[in-house]
Amino acid sequence: MIPVTKPFLPPKADYQRYLEGIWERNWLTNNGPLVNELELSLKEFLGLDHLLFVSNGTVALQIAIKALDLKGEIITTPFSNVATTSSILWEGWHDYL
Repeated sequence: MIPVTKPFLPPKADYQRYLEGIWERNWLTNNGPLVNELELSLKEFLGLDHLLFVSNGTVALQIAIKALDLKGEIITTPFSNVATTSSILWEGWHDYL
């Protein structure tokens, strides 16, 4: 087999430190310290006032619909993932189909 890419793996001790902390806290995601640390670091790196991690693209689209307070018709493409349309439907836009 010819490898297309070679993965970058940091030192095993770095991973071990994170894993020990996860087991001690018994908390990995959903507003956990590692998620908060990554959000803050990325927000500062990008120079943003606000940044939020979400679980998937559907939730991101639903939040965008609410945040933009969209009214009227939402037009999307049929050449997209089902999440695009389902997020619109979940936010009550089924009357426009």
